[in-house]
Amino acid sequence: MKRREFLKNAGLGAAAGAGLVTAAQARAQQTSGLPSLQWRLAASWPKSLDTLFGGAELVAKRVGEITDGKFQIRAFAAGEIVPALQVLDAVQAGTVELGHTATYYYFGKDPTFSLGTAVCFGMNARQNNAWWYTGGGAEAMAPLFKDYGCIALLAGNTGCQMGGWFRKEIRSVADLKGLKMRIGGMAGLVLAKLGVVPQLIGAPDIYPALEKGTIDAAEWVGPYDDEKLGFNKVAQYYYYPGFWEGGPMLMTLVNEKKWNELPKPYQAALTAACGEVNAWMPAKYDDLNPKALRRLVASGAKLRPFPRSVMEAAERASYELYDELKARSKHWSTGRPSIPSGKNSATSSSCGFASPSRPTTTTLLPRSWVRANRSSGFNANPASAGFVFCAPAGYFLKSFSRSSASRLWGAFPSPSGPDFAPPAVPKSGGVWS
Repeated sequence: MKRREFLKNAGLGAAAGAGLVTAAQARAQQTSGLPSLQWRLAASWPKSLDTLFGGAELVAKRVGEITDGKFQIRAFAAGEIVPALQVLDAVQAGTVELGHTATYYYFGKDPTFSLGTAVCFGMNARQNNAWWYTGGGAEAMAPLFKDYGCIALLAGNTGCQMGGWFRKEIRSVADLKGLKMRIGGMAGLVLAKLGVVPQLIGAPDIYPALEKGTIDAAEWVGPYDDEKLGFNKVAQYYYYPGFWEGGPMLMTLVNEKKWNELPKPYQAALTAACGEVNAWMPAKYDDLNPKALRRLVASGAKLRPFPRSVMEAAERASYELYDELKARSKHWSTGRPSIPSGKNSATSSSCGFASPSRPTTTTLLPRSWVRANRSSGFNANPASAGFVFCAPAGYFLKSFSRSSASRLWGAFPSPSGPDFAPPAVPKSGGVWS
């Protein structure tokens, strides 16, 4: 009996072993007969930024793993092959097969490129994902990318950004007159309407320009990256929110001819890797940004909200610009999301680009303040609704239309004075939780 049981178990073990071998062989067969490829990826980021350049590296790593090492991609930082702001040109010309970048850097070629990243008072990260993946965004933008010999794969998002570092305090729109500011994308056109002199500078060159006084202010992403780039050492006022980047998308641009030559399994591998990075990057920022902000405040950074007057002037200027762009680009009207008829607020829809007949007021409230005051019976003022909560500083990113705010949240506070300043940062250097 024991001998029969032993032989039976041995047979089952051998069968299981054969099954394991078969599974391994099946995996190898998926790439058998496929070519071995080596591609180069040019990124718009320095190696020091392990979130942005880390995203490019993760795309390359995962493609190699998925294809059993047969499709190899090597990521190059900004300046190693081409400068940070020339990635699109390099991909279009075939200098590299693909690149990892923010397409709003190329708004000078066509303003619609900004929709591939972010525009002022636009959508947050979740809304951008919804628009791109299932709301027709990828299809709407495809003709623009085709004009430049590329296809675009969504591959990252920083979440809502901060408003940047300033040498002087901004108390009104008048303080922006003549201010030279490094700012990405089409937001420079909006701020130019308020008197700012916008400068588009790649990440490696921002600190020297700010240090030497070539520029007076600079925005990049948020606390974690800004700390790495050292902006707090040369400018003390740190403003929020970055209303021009509520949820900026990053793209992997692939040369269209090279993409069409790729075997379908390799196309699927690259698409899957980009999708993974699109989930990984905002998760990493959400983890690291609050910790970095605490360190920045403890080291002397002065956290400030943009004045209400600046926010409202910027919003008006934004929608003026969007209307002007209809005549500048054949792609703008087809690429730009719009809200259904009958809506009266850009934030009453998941797509926040259509000019509202009644613009929202944008303000930032610390989360603990909202928790403490929602049930304390403060003065009701639905007209002050439309709040934006900025994620990098540990806030909610959320938009409400005036018409729905009181229904969703009950009464909202009516801040005293023209501007709303949140409670002071704790003396310990911490931030609102």
